[in-house]
Amino acid sequence: MATATKKKSKIRLQPMGERIVVKRVESEETTAGGIVLPDSAQEKPARGTVVAVGSGRLLDDGSRAASQLSNGDVVLFSSYAGEQVEIDDVEYLLMREDDVLAVIG
Repeated sequence: MATATKKKSKIRLQPMGERIVVKRVESEETTAGGIVLPDSAQEKPARGTVVAVGSGRLLDDGSRAASQLSNGDVVLFSSYAGEQVEIDDVEYLLMREDDVLAVIG
């Protein structure tokens, strides 16, 4: 009997304009006291790593402003920022550069 294997897709997510793609850092599943938290009790972290950057904001004169962020930057953002996108079972956030509150590092 033959079995089918699932092939990984080679989807590339390239944000447009002033948008960025962020991969959220994993939240801790246990408290400092050793209590294990269920998924429903965990807050989604507002920290992540930039994995892709768009071409920049379009200015009034038709030129583009360079992005202040680059791939690999660790950033803080508001809890409800961006749209969740799932590719190959990995969750990413697609958000505007303005949603980033700070760069860590």
